Amino acid sequence: MTNTRPGGGKKIIAQNRKARHNYALELKYQAGVALLGTEIKAIRAGLVQLRDSYVANIDGELWLQNVHISAYQHAMENHEPMRPRKLLLTKREIEKIISKMKQPGYAVVPTAVYLQRGLAKVEIAIGKGKKDYDKRQSIAKRDADRKIAREMGRRE
Repeated sequence: MTNTRPGGGKKIIAQNRKARHNYALELKYQAGVALLGTEIKAIRAGLVQLRDSYVANIDGELWLQNVHISAYQHAMENHEPMRPRKLLLTKREIEKIISKMKQPGYAVVPTAVYLQRGLAKVEIAIGKGKKDYDKRQSIAKRDADRKIAREMGRRE
């Protein structure tokens, strides 16, 4: 999935739609990622999967876990697809995120990987886990909104 957002200059490479389903997302941050050469080439080719990925606090640093960046096919030596990758944020942002992570029920998940001015960025969000009934409510609301929009379209 390669889309461009108007006015933002962002080229979205991958999105984590499950995160929006499983968590009530509150705060979003843009983070850089420490990558190897073959990893950025694979990201530009769209070989990224965010399913089941999360952000972990290791020794006061934030690390991207379980993000699968497939091997770049034209490389002589490739990277390990599931290796942890360090997130690049300011010290103040890291402290805020870690303090929120320590609260019960909160998690930090990546919601999108995109290219901005040639650099790979990850959008991470702090979210509180949804219960099953919350998930059913959001599905019902989305279906109702879709039905209303469909009816409004017919009347015009």
